[in-house]
Amino acid sequence: MSPVYSLLALGPIVVVFLLMVVLGRSARLSMGAAYAITALMALFVWQASGAVVAAATVNGLLTAITLLFIVFGAIVLLNTLKESGAIASIRQGFIDVSPDRRVQVVIVAWLFGSLIEGSSGFGTPSAVGAPLLLALGFPAMAAVMSVLVIQSTPVSFGAVGTPMLVGVRAGVDNKADVAAAIAPMQPMDYLQQIVENVALLHALTGFVIPLILCGLLTRFFGERQSFTEGLKAWKFALFAGVAFTVPYYLIARLLGPEFPSMVGAMIGLLIVVPAARRGWFVPKETFDFPPRERWLPSWLGTVEAHDEKMPARFSVLRAFSPYALVVLLLIITRTVAPVKAFLTGPDTTLRFANLFDTPISASAQFLYSPGFILILVSLLCIALFRMSGQQYVRGIKDSARTMLDAAPALLLAVPMVQVFINSTSADGSLVSMPMALAEGAAALAGQAWPNVSPWVGSLGAFIAGSNTVSNMMFSYFQFSTAQQIGLGVNGSAIVVALQAIGGAAGNMICVHNVVAAGAVVGMMNREGEIIRKTLIPMAFYCIQGGLIGQALISGDMVWWAAAAIWLAIFLAMMSFAKGTPLTTARRTGAPLTA
Repeated sequence: MSPVYSLLALGPIVVVFLLMVVLGRSARLSMGAAYAITALMALFVWQASGAVVAAATVNGLLTAITLLFIVFGAIVLLNTLKESGAIASIRQGFIDVSPDRRVQVVIVAWLFGSLIEGSSGFGTPSAVGAPLLLALGFPAMAAVMSVLVIQSTPVSFGAVGTPMLVGVRAGVDNKADVAAAIAPMQPMDYLQQIVENVALLHALTGFVIPLILCGLLTRFFGERQSFTEGLKAWKFALFAGVAFTVPYYLIARLLGPEFPSMVGAMIGLLIVVPAARRGWFVPKETFDFPPRERWLPSWLGTVEAHDEKMPARFSVLRAFSPYALVVLLLIITRTVAPVKAFLTGPDTTLRFANLFDTPISASAQFLYSPGFILILVSLLCIALFRMSGQQYVRGIKDSARTMLDAAPALLLAVPMVQVFINSTSADGSLVSMPMALAEGAAALAGQAWPNVSPWVGSLGAFIAGSNTVSNMMFSYFQFSTAQQIGLGVNGSAIVVALQAIGGAAGNMICVHNVVAAGAVVGMMNREGEIIRKTLIPMAFYCIQGGLIGQALISGDMVWWAAAAIWLAIFLAMMSFAKGTPLTTARRTGAPLTA
């Protein structure tokens, strides 16, 4: 394929990046422009059929509605807890564990968020975790940033292993050349080898994510605007990182891809929460946000989740039980075969096959959706907290308004993604736009491909809004590229694993996740501000993963040294990148840089 097509395929992505990230325009405007450009390019440059573009658009609209259903469910549960007064008890419970915001964000975002990711995936950790952090007294922007940053390490084994069992498996199973290359190994054994590589790469890269998260929290939302203040929690952050990633890796080796994130997070919570209560590894100096009256306007959303003066009316166990029920129901519906079969069966699936006589089909499973579980649990809260019908209806109305505010962005973003993915020319002479981008990158990278591989995965997740879809699009391409540059079976398994970890890291900046996380705390039309913050850890993750992947492939200590040096450089750069302290800025009139 001509390099020109690779450059042209960048067009929609460049439009989104310039409008939303550089110029700070809303996702609604940015994705609307990107959709128009993508559809025009698909029709008149790639020569895709009009029926395919229309079918992809309809499929995208239905997918967007399913995402909005999850957003609505998350907000309903938050508003139910708010109306009942349970939020005050939840907040007090976390303060009793530790008043330090760095400790709280590690427990809620990193560990509880990973548990939700392992159970459900598909953006649910953002929809559940962001309101919970907001309820604890976090600024809305801090809550959104935090839940997006942890959308990395647990994602490859999210939704009970879906990105591996569906995404990567689609790329390596039922392919004659793959079977010939890996013989006498069977495809499922090869998939398990990839799974183990994914877990190892994530563990070696992701154990520092809690530390980076603490640094970002203090850098952007602390009184001193200092990354270093977050690094002072290094003992606790690294302890929590290892408490999750070690069992995560061992479970991947022993049990396969279904349970590393879910069970690893459970084990992490059982280790870290008691340790925090006893003050083990917790910093001596407590970090808190500035008084609320000094918060910057850019930190705030439109959703108010708690009143700090409201007394705690319920026990912590009773107040937190709705979230425990959510996790329990997610696990049951994803792992108990008869229940899953009923919820995903033909009688409970809304399906539109072969839209406009194309191979594209659209479907939705609303009873299987996390949104249904969130709404069901919110209804149980009426009895659990002895709420009045009026209180619940008030929460429903507030939730509907917030969801409708988020709807335009998602109703434009997801169809754009589907058209982009389904842009293969009608006669088959041109591959789709994402594949054209990947082929162009492979031609430029050559033997350095393992360092580029995670970026392709992250680009796929940014475009598609899903690690699973990114893996489906690019796993076979990654395998073929690895074979072409002579990496062999073991090397190709590492390259495909790098695709998966890049696809996981891309969730930090994925427009779908950003819009959904922002919506549940009332931060619509602020997506560019959020992505500018989450780009930092995403870039770290892709570079670090690529360096470690090169080290595993080559066995050369130079690459291990490069990975260690890059980590040191990254932390040093972040430490030197200080903003103007809030008190100094207000006294001198200097611009606020958070």
